[in-house]
Amino acid sequence: MPTLIEPIDIQVTSRRVLDERLEAAVIGLREAAMLTGTHGILITRNRPGHYTVALSEEVPFGTTRELIR
Repeated sequence: MPTLIEPIDIQVTSRRVLDERLEAAVIGLREAAMLTGTHGILITRNRPGHYTVALSEEVPFGTTRELIR
């Protein structure tokens, strides 16, 4: 059984840094998703400058979705 990967929390004050960190998080989680073939990636904007990137069984494999709270 695959190990569940913990969500990645991102806190930034600049758009450039946000883009870099989101890209790095998605690349890392994409590799983990490839091992299971069952989860997509969900990026949640919790509030300005605060994001969570996680594998989600609610997102189809091979897909990345954004959610704004």
